Amino acid sequence: MPSDTLKAIALNCTLKPGKDASSTDKLLGEVLSALRHHDVSGEVIRVVNLNIKPGVTSDEGAGDDWPALRSKILAADVLIMGTPIWLGQPSSVAKRVMERMDAFLGETDEQGRMPSFGKLAIVAVVGNEDGAHHCHAEIFQALNDVGFTIPAGGATYWVGEAMGSTDYKDLPKPYDNTVQTTKMLAANAAHLARLLKAATYPGVS
Repeated sequence: MPSDTLKAIALNCTLKPGKDASSTDKLLGEVLSALRHHDVSGEVIRVVNLNIKPGVTSDEGAGDDWPALRSKILAADVLIMGTPIWLGQPSSVAKRVMERMDAFLGETDEQGRMPSFGKLAIVAVVGNEDGAHHCHAEIFQALNDVGFTIPAGGATYWVGEAMGSTDYKDLPKPYDNTVQTTKMLAANAAHLARLLKAATYPGVS
């Protein structure tokens, strides 16, 4: 096992405030558990419990919790975006987070690198019926636009049957295909994150 511990931050973009059970939280916990096998530690933050103001700057003024969350995101080697599917889309909370990261586009260094350069982003999606791949596509595109790197096999997900009502958190045991997908996600993410930490993008002068 590599000795250089990496750090991950998992953003639970559920719409449920407080500490109520969340399917997104369950899947994020499984992702972090898989990452621990590759010497990656991490924490989960339930974003809806914070006051993330609307906007596209890194600080929208008094009462805005984004600056503190932004610091945690940029201190991590791996960002894990976790979202439920609503109306076939990522949650409004996930979209708010991505809107706020738009500020990275104007925060480049002398080599033109955004503060997210050299950081990895992976995605975990849960929901009933369908929409997981659409959510992956939206989130991957947005996070890549603002400077994150997406590894091969950079997402895991679970969706229930069409018109069903079962939630991931209520399954009697982990779903085998999701477990295997999560293991591959963790292995690829840890591998690429270490490569980027050792030698990040050079940028341009």
